[in-house]
Amino acid sequence: MSDTPRPLRTEPRAPEEVAIRVRGLDLGFGSRLILRGLDLEVRRGEVLGFVGGSGAGKSVLMRAILGLAQKRAGRIEVFGEDLDALSPRERQTVERRCGVLFQQGALFSGLTVLQNVQAPMREYLNLSQGLMDDLARLKIAMVGLRPDAAEKFPSELSGGMIKRAALARALALDPEILFLDEPTSGLDPIGAAEFDELIATLQKTLGLTVFMVTHDLDSLYSICDRIAALAEGQVVAVAPLQEMLACEHPWVRSYFHGKRALRFAAPPASNKAAP
Repeated sequence: MSDTPRPLRTEPRAPEEVAIRVRGLDLGFGSRLILRGLDLEVRRGEVLGFVGGSGAGKSVLMRAILGLAQKRAGRIEVFGEDLDALSPRERQTVERRCGVLFQQGALFSGLTVLQNVQAPMREYLNLSQGLMDDLARLKIAMVGLRPDAAEKFPSELSGGMIKRAALARALALDPEILFLDEPTSGLDPIGAAEFDELIATLQKTLGLTVFMVTHDLDSLYSICDRIAALAEGQVVAVAPLQEMLACEHPWVRSYFHGKRALRFAAPPASNKAAP
């Protein structure tokens, strides 16, 4: 037998490998049923953009996958594990493999950025303070924040810095799946584009699977491998952007062919001067 070290796997994971599988999901509040028999698969190593109308249930689905919203029926699998069949300890093991960036960042206002990033480490890991400090500062640098941001409180941060600090916290445990809930909302166009670029870089560098709830057409165009559209309580289409542009479902057509989306529906104009 050869003693040559086995090379590390660097090629993308096969498309058939599924990180998240949702089947027949019903979820509602009171008498209102928001999600009805919803099916969805998220492939390992992809960036999936999840779109839908306001109040359609985009964030609710994400919260259901994370166990933060109680479903009425259906099955949710993460890494091939049926979440309902897991013991609390097994469920915690799955949760440690996921990172979440909530809307508006959801940082703890009474903690510094450094302490916010360390919060998941304190919850799940048994590390010395010095090691936690080093790891947290590494995550802070990874998301493009200056070293002095570590000692600032959320009230001292700009909107873009809050997003990056929250992203650093989401990456604290080196997750395999990254959940993003409206990550570019509230950012100016330049800040949003820079944040999209950061997500794309981290996804490729760390091999992340990204589930991104968004309404930002620029994000869908620039970093998503596939897009899932939610309407009438169900996922009505899942495809790359160019295929979504050809979808005939009324809501999908109105979303991708409305006035704000015309530049995506038409080929880019040539910069060459007419002869």
